[in-house]
Amino acid sequence: MNAFVLALLASPLPAAPLAQAATPPAVTLAQASEPFVKATAEAAVRTLATELEENFVFPDKGEAYAAMLRANLAAGEYASFGDANAFAQKVTDDLQAVHKDGHLRVRPFSAEQRARIQAGGNRGGAPEESAIAKSGWLADGVAYIDTRGFPGNEATVAEVRKFLASHRDAKTLIIDARKNRGGGLDEMDLIFSEIFAAPTTLVAMDIRQAVEEKNGTPFGDLATLRKVSGPETIIRREHFVTPPVGQGGLRDAKVYLLISKNTFSAAEHLSLSLKRTKRATLIGEATGGGAHFGGGVPLGESYGAFIPVGRTFDPDTGQSWEGIGVKPDVEVPADRALDEALKLAGVNKSAEVALAALK
Repeated sequence: MNAFVLALLASPLPAAPLAQAATPPAVTLAQASEPFVKATAEAAVRTLATELEENFVFPDKGEAYAAMLRANLAAGEYASFGDANAFAQKVTDDLQAVHKDGHLRVRPFSAEQRARIQAGGNRGGAPEESAIAKSGWLADGVAYIDTRGFPGNEATVAEVRKFLASHRDAKTLIIDARKNRGGGLDEMDLIFSEIFAAPTTLVAMDIRQAVEEKNGTPFGDLATLRKVSGPETIIRREHFVTPPVGQGGLRDAKVYLLISKNTFSAAEHLSLSLKRTKRATLIGEATGGGAHFGGGVPLGESYGAFIPVGRTFDPDTGQSWEGIGVKPDVEVPADRALDEALKLAGVNKSAEVALAALK
């Protein structure tokens, strides 16, 4: 698993590609149909079985996945398919039947991606464009930012930083994560540093010790993570915030977080952090339910998999949102969440009218 790279993000099944990660993922998987080749497909299954056995977040489940894959392979279950997508979906379905995991899946590489791999080039990477769809003032004292992901790229980080600086004295902050598929911690760390008035522990994160010892820390040198004691064979960290000197008024602002079933992975990390600390009111629908972080792993030159190696959870209860999502404080249909937030903020205008004023 030498190519492992941290990714808090991957779309939940059966939705489409793995999308961007906290750092460039080891694999960016294709949607276009590619030919099925028995030899490369079966080799991918053998590699996948080993990777899951050695690295999956729960060792017993990793062993169960591996045993199933090897048994199916021996029985000829992966010998013939109409195309590479059909094979990848079959393997993914088999994995989910053993143990459901919102991030775990297999996808084929496109011909272009395969050519880059064969040439030793980049297998993918976070897009350079900003993942902020809209931001600005919705009303007097009411700031709004629509986040579509946390790719950690320069464009998105710069736009979040600029937004916070120009709206630092807002009385109300509305963070729209209804279409945020996740990513890393960089953008949310900027937000946390402005909206918390005191040092606060947000969530806890566990990773298999063997995975980190073999591949190094997937988190880099983030100053907002600290190691704490945890179970044997597990490295545990706390994600925390220490507000900087010279904060603006956002430390006292009322915060509303808009969520939906399409709020996923790192965006759910944001959701749980704000809910368990009671720093925001969550409005909308329960989130998508993907609490296990991991990375893209190539399975030869034709397929790749996203393999979860760690989990994020509430340090008070030990519970994560895997499979169930983070529930809202105010439950309304997702398309009505902004209207509800504006109402709670005392703004006498609809979401449609408010958003029309933004560039």
